[in-house]
Amino acid sequence: MTVIRIMSTIISFLLFSLILPVSSQNLTGDQIATVKSNLANGAKQSWEIGTRAQALLEYDSPQFSVFSSEKLPLQSSIFSSSVPGSLGEVLAIAQSTLSSLGGVGTSPQPLVPNDAVAGDPASIGVAVLLANWTGDGSSNNTNAQYGQAATNQLDFLYTDVPRTSDGAISHRTDQLQLWSDFVYMVPPFLAYYGVTSGNRTVVEEAYNQVKLYRNYLRDASAGGLWKHVVLGSGQDLGHWSTGNGWAAAGMLRVLATIQRSSFANGMKNEQIDLANWVREIHGAMYSHLQPNNLFKNYADSNTSFDDAASTALLAATVYRLANLWGTHTYIPEAERCRQTLSAPANSSMPNNGSPLAHFTQDMWLTPVVDPYNVGQQGTQSPESLAFVIEMQSAWRDWIQSGSKGANGGGRIFGNVQWKLVVGAVLVVVGALAAV
Repeated sequence: MTVIRIMSTIISFLLFSLILPVSSQNLTGDQIATVKSNLANGAKQSWEIGTRAQALLEYDSPQFSVFSSEKLPLQSSIFSSSVPGSLGEVLAIAQSTLSSLGGVGTSPQPLVPNDAVAGDPASIGVAVLLANWTGDGSSNNTNAQYGQAATNQLDFLYTDVPRTSDGAISHRTDQLQLWSDFVYMVPPFLAYYGVTSGNRTVVEEAYNQVKLYRNYLRDASAGGLWKHVVLGSGQDLGHWSTGNGWAAAGMLRVLATIQRSSFANGMKNEQIDLANWVREIHGAMYSHLQPNNLFKNYADSNTSFDDAASTALLAATVYRLANLWGTHTYIPEAERCRQTLSAPANSSMPNNGSPLAHFTQDMWLTPVVDPYNVGQQGTQSPESLAFVIEMQSAWRDWIQSGSKGANGGGRIFGNVQWKLVVGAVLVVVGALAAV
């Protein structure tokens, strides 16, 4: 019986050591503040600026995000006579965007002039529409300009950008080309514009663009993973993990926007599709999650490097789907990923003196893909920091909603950890047989 007691103690120790260390792993407020500062300094490109605006909105002003319980379009009653200070950075992005236009006419024009990518400037569109809604700057007539700038962006996408024969809007202006990134940049803007203007046709177009992009990019032969870039020159038919995250996150924002709008009852089938399409991506991606709780840069490529950026973004989408649709299938995996990304450095992963295993000393996420050359590993990725903030805010909202799906049974352990526990159990069984 002594052997049995000893082995039982070993099992208890394994369970304790596997569960307890990760349960307390979370980024502190000061660490998040540094992440936000790095993001502010690093976000220069249109898609980085738009993604930063969305991350700040979700983290600092969740009541103004499409993921809140507020009905859309938002009512002025959700704030007093003055614009909430929590919206300050988002509105500053809108102000800077308007200033860079050098005047707003009535012709089709992207929110960022001379951008070679058609889809990316639209990512700033929600911030601009919020500035218009709050009345920010109305005393000097800039309020009307915000609304016009958003309309000009919409018209630009509709009239000045190439399309496929079935209507998919190109992600680029110089050629007809479809990128998975587009689903995060354009459809959420279309949906928000349509809801705030009471135009169901534009909301339906947001859904339609997602549907078309899925038709072109989803790779059934790869279990439903999305390709990165199709059509035109310079295609990338690999299954870029961040691209799958972009697609899932964009679909969720469209879903949330429809859910909160007066069009919700009339667009139930569209909502079901969007939720199912996100679940498709989750199923495809999480089948490739590694024992270290990171995705490869290209999910199904063993020769690719590990990537924490896509890991953070996809975890955020799991929490969001849980709250929006009651789907908790991959909550245990998302929790493991989040805890891993927040874990302290240790002897096995010292990380050059940083207190965290997956952040540098100055709070840049690592390892990450180079956002300007997606086949290469990078060092400082602004978009990855936005993903961290989105992951934190999505996790916070999930916790506040009751942490549904947290008890995932046997799925709570990673592949390696689970094998250790099973192995310990087998040892005890063997010991029992020997007694």
